[in-house]
Amino acid sequence: MDGPWEVKVGATAGAVWGRTEQQDFRSRVRGTLLGLAVGDALGAPVDGLGIDGIREAYGAEGLVDLAPAYGRRGAVTHLTQLTLFSVDGLIRAQVRRDTGAWHPPTDLHRAYLRWAATQRDWGPDERRKDDGWLAREEWLYARRDPSRALLLGLADETMGTPEAPKNPGELGPEAAARSAPFGLLVGWEPQLVAQLAVECAAQTHGHPTAYLAAGAYAVIVHALALGESLDGAVQRAFALLAARPGHQPVSDALQHALGAVRQGLPGPERVAELCGAGTAESLVGAAVYCALVAADVRHGLTLAVNHDGPSAATAALTGALLGALHGETALPPAWLAELEGRPTILELADDFAMEMTQGPALHGPGGSSPGWLARYPRA
Repeated sequence: MDGPWEVKVGATAGAVWGRTEQQDFRSRVRGTLLGLAVGDALGAPVDGLGIDGIREAYGAEGLVDLAPAYGRRGAVTHLTQLTLFSVDGLIRAQVRRDTGAWHPPTDLHRAYLRWAATQRDWGPDERRKDDGWLAREEWLYARRDPSRALLLGLADETMGTPEAPKNPGELGPEAAARSAPFGLLVGWEPQLVAQLAVECAAQTHGHPTAYLAAGAYAVIVHALALGESLDGAVQRAFALLAARPGHQPVSDALQHALGAVRQGLPGPERVAELCGAGTAESLVGAAVYCALVAADVRHGLTLAVNHDGPSAATAALTGALLGALHGETALPPAWLAELEGRPTILELADDFAMEMTQGPALHGPGGSSPGWLARYPRA
């Protein structure tokens, strides 16, 4: 589906960014990426455990602090890894646009193939000059239980599309979780943000419910990044979903989440009920619920991990929402201090914010920064 990418999109290049606007945007970008990663890290030790097992391991309150997973506290899963490659792909798409080649789903697919290489290779291959800097980060070469759908979807060079998707029966949440960065394209129209998330999700998660959940989630993050309330952001998602065939399961899950807010105090049973079978639309709904009822970020994330559903994905989705809503300073500093890969995440977040607000100064008619093009090659 090349249609939307033939037109000139991404009005960010022409936006007027004052200092205050740039600082607010950067805080929300950092908040989104760090929030997702810290939620992922909090949920990783208990992913796959039911609430009884969590309480047995961590006490009556459940898990309320970072715990060891993969040999350390603060370790992230493949959900964070892939989200970072989403950001890398988006920056590369903006940089490549100067060449006249403009098809963001292809740039994202190339980024996801670079992630897939980290799951096969022992470490960075210095001979691959077009890898850019992110694929040379050694800590990303750890294999953190990626789902079969991800490995199969990215096992060859063929790119899945909504018309010919990879894994057409796949309903899992992984594609939705890596879609948060699409919502940070604040200069784009919401329908194009949704379209990009849908097309990129279909590269690994081909069931319409899974890729429409990714589109809805990206639109919610987009509205939050523009300063909307979470409730207003969900209403925007409803409006965009209504035009899409097959949207009903996603719309129903979001409606269910909004209704649950009014049904008494939040707890593990309510979150588990929203998570259902752990499919993409259910976890996006559960994340919206956890973010809506959260007294603060810590409360929202502990709610998102202590239940019978998939803890890492629910908390990653929740963390990105809360980070986009409140910015990086709302995140628990003690958790950030132990977060695996924090320097990389911050560097990538700041590069993304700089590309979106200052792109023409980095690669434009007036000249290019060789350092930037070495980090994000046009190849």
